[in-house]
Amino acid sequence: MPGTPDRLQHAALELFAARGYEQTTAAEIAQAVGLTERTFFRHFSDKREVLFHGQQSLTDAFVAGVAEAPQTASPIEFGLSALRSASGFFPDDRRPYSRMRQTVIDANPALQEREAHKLVRLGRALVDALTARGVDDLTADVVAQLSVMAFGIAIARWIRTDEDRSFEDVATDVVQRVGIVVRELPR
Repeated sequence: MPGTPDRLQHAALELFAARGYEQTTAAEIAQAVGLTERTFFRHFSDKREVLFHGQQSLTDAFVAGVAEAPQTASPIEFGLSALRSASGFFPDDRRPYSRMRQTVIDANPALQEREAHKLVRLGRALVDALTARGVDDLTADVVAQLSVMAFGIAIARWIRTDEDRSFEDVATDVVQRVGIVVRELPR
């Protein structure tokens, strides 16, 4: 059935927000959209993964941003290109979903750990993409970590209730702020 993963994701998020992550079962998620628990497990390995579905696609977007940057780009411009490439994952109409998702993650240490692990894998993929573009190992590691940090800050700011700018605008602002802070370092 088309859209089944999306339907399960939305049902899971609503149940997690209303009842708590630990108190919600995969069977209850499936039942909420008229499916069986078996169908749930055809799409997700466990109930935690319903919140992290699409991770590989997001990583692929970051890596594509590095690959698509002009050959003359500096390493930090590769990182900015990666962030811009990932902006498509965060259209403004997804902001309420992202806010609720983060609330659920913030309330559960195991989900926080999973989110942190996701960012580590994203950083590793960026290092690989940067070195493939000829960036030396140390610079690739620094740019990847700065990019992942900027991504995390941008997401946190983008989902704030007082924020109405696009994800790309917020991410660009964060990267510019990183540049200002770095220029203030003593030489």
